Parts: sequence; C-alpha cells; structure tokens
Amino acid sequence: MGQKSRFIQKMQKGGICLGTGITFSDPAITEALSRTLDFAWIDMEHNPLTLETVQAHIMATKGTACTPLVRLAWNDPVLIKPVLDIGAAGVILPMVRTAQEAQRAVEACLYPPAGIRGFGPRRPSDYGRIEGPDFCKEANDSVIVIPQMEHIDAANNIDEIVRVPGISALVIGPNDLSGSMGLLGQPRHPEVLAAIDTIIDGARRAKVPVGLGVGSAYDDIAAWIKKGAQWLSIGDDYGFLTKGVDELFGRLRATYSCSPAAD
Repeated sequence: MGQKSRFIQKMQKGGICLGTGITFSDPAITEALSRTLDFAWIDMEHNPLTLETVQAHIMATKGTACTPLVRLAWNDPVLIKPVLDIGAAGVILPMVRTAQEAQRAVEACLYPPAGIRGFGPRRPSDYGRIEGPDFCKEANDSVIVIPQMEHIDAANNIDEIVRVPGISALVIGPNDLSGSMGLLGQPRHPEVLAAIDTIIDGARRAKVPVGLGVGSAYDDIAAWIKKGAQWLSIGDDYGFLTKGVDELFGRLRATYSCSPAAD
C-alpha cells in the first residue's frame, strides 16, 4: 500500500510523475518498463484485458517504485471492486462529469462507513495475513481514486468536482473532451485547449494533482508540464514499439538496399 505515497507524495513535493499506457496481454512488458515508470496505466477501457491479465501486470510492478493504476471501462462499483481486490493501487474512471459522479467513484473505492466497497481482498491483505479494522483503514487511506475529465460538463463543473473528499488526482482525456464539444479529432482546437486550461486551473486552485494523456513528442510534453500538468501518461506500449521500428527501419531502407520483401 506504499504506492500511493510514492505517486501522490512525489507530486505534492513538486515532482512530475511519468508513465505510459499498458495494452498488451503479456505482463513482461510491464516488468520491462516498471523500473523506468512512475506509474503503469493498465487500460481495460479500450483493450481486451481480463482480470487475470491485469493481475499479472500488477504483480509485475512488485518490488519497484512503479504504481499500477487501472483504467476501467466505466465508473461502476461492480467493475471497481474486483480490480482493487486483485491489488491495483488505484483506478482511473472514465467520463466523470459531475461532483455526484465523482462522489460515487470515491464511495465505490472505500470500505464502510466511508463507502460501499464490499470486503474480500486477496492480494491486498497478503492472502489473509492482514485483516481487521486496521487493514480497512489502511486500504481506505491508501487507495488512489482518479476521475477522468473528458467531457465539457466536467470542465463546467470542475470547481464542484475538485471539492469532493477522497479524490486523489484528476486526469484529462483531450480526445473525448474534443468529441463532447463537437470537435472530435481536434484535441488542439482553441476551444478544447481553453476547456483543458479550465480543468487545470480548477485542479490547481484546489491543490488536486492533475494529469493528462499525451503523445510522445518531447516539446508537447514539456509544454503541458509548463501549463501545470503534474503527471503524464505518455503514449503506450505498442506506440513506442511501432515508432521505434518504423523510424529505424525507415531510415535504413531510405539509405540502403533493404526494401521490405514483396508480397
């Protein structure tokens, strides 16, 4: 449960947390990257990852300073509970648009009386070796709850959302945000950038760490840090793989006689 301290406290001290999206089923990718990442964004929303697969990715971070965060398909207690029970340090919850939805997210992550989480942890309790009220309190204190701001309603409601007790951080989804504004595929449109600024400013006023999902261009990442983003999910596993191969092989093929084989 010390992962929250590493992830949240680093930002509270002014540091920037860097991570990437995990989409492959093989946990070897997380094991290979964990010693470089502050967090692994294990993505169940857009990828065919089962609970067993996610558990393997979480286990692959053990012994490192990498915090395993799992993005779920929806802000639903039925989806949240088993992911926490297999040992995720925290959850990222899509399309949170109001303070009421943010409150429901927090309640789903906390044991009673603070929330509604049912009891049945396996890995987090060290397979039953840790139990009782002290365990539940520590679990409540350590869980990371991250609503995702990816709808214009969230920007409009940001001052109410950041006042919800129990929110650990926020993250912005620029692409879906642009879609909610009738500007799908235009995350750098001035109106979308203005909405992002509204979310960042609201989070900073409330001293809630705010993050962003971004590509892998250095200058873009640096610009978001200057704007106030305190944690960034940079690219993803397959993107880094294909970019590295395409760039190197493309350069070689442009210079030498090593064109790809004919179909």
